[in-house]
Amino acid sequence: MLKRAAAVILAAVILLFSAGCARRTTQNVRFRVVTSFYPLYIMALNITDGVPGVQVDNMAGQRAGCLHDYQLQSKDMKNIEQANVFVMNGAGMESFMNKVTSQLPDLRVVDSSEGISLLADESGEENPHIWVSISNCIRQVSNIEKGLAQADPQNAEAYRTNAQAYTAKLSVLRDKMHTELSHITNRDIITFHEAFPYFAEEFDLNIVSVVNREPDSQPSARELAETIRMIRGSGVKAVFAEPQYPKSAANIVANESGVKVYSLDPAVTGENSKDAYLDAMEGNLKTLEEALK
Repeated sequence: MLKRAAAVILAAVILLFSAGCARRTTQNVRFRVVTSFYPLYIMALNITDGVPGVQVDNMAGQRAGCLHDYQLQSKDMKNIEQANVFVMNGAGMESFMNKVTSQLPDLRVVDSSEGISLLADESGEENPHIWVSISNCIRQVSNIEKGLAQADPQNAEAYRTNAQAYTAKLSVLRDKMHTELSHITNRDIITFHEAFPYFAEEFDLNIVSVVNREPDSQPSARELAETIRMIRGSGVKAVFAEPQYPKSAANIVANESGVKVYSLDPAVTGENSKDAYLDAMEGNLKTLEEALK
């Protein structure tokens, strides 16, 4: 009798659990947003937070940092094809977009870079790392909110409210960083990737040299030697690498020149958390205060 009662209870628990799983797995997704890569994903998570029936997916996932020479896979195209809206960084980051739009001419695309002034290097090539500036990130959030509101007008007010709340957090952090970095006198830095010109412009930092413009390659011995000589003859205190890439070249420069290596995070990978960008920038603030004191 006891065994039979236990079996009945167990069956009821299994049935209840199964029903709960079914509700989660069969939940109606009415509106699907796909972002090109991580920074846009975090922005979209904040803008769509709590809006029923809306799902946000990140095309590139955590496999990529920046989308330099990213090669679309068939599963990427299938992912994008199922989107109601595809959110891209723009500014030349998604070099594959011609392929996407030619195959999916009816795809609704939100270009988050609209209205943002782009910086160019000495060769005239425009830099796509706009989100690393908090001010630009705020503009991108606004662009994405407007794009989602146009595509999904029944939730326009919810998107607007969420975007305003997130923008307020970003603005507070930006003001805090300006205040806490205002006392720094030596603002010369060296980086190993071209991810930081907008960040440097926003916080009045001077990028003396970018040792390795493409993060997936290694600088030559001549480039390393020139960087070491330049550091020895300057007041540069720190070399900044990124947590997403190996620090071997940065360590060589640091060891030979006597400066320290620090990490600056362009927020291209991280936790699937709405606060991930804010956390990355808070970390960058602490790093700069330590490195440039």
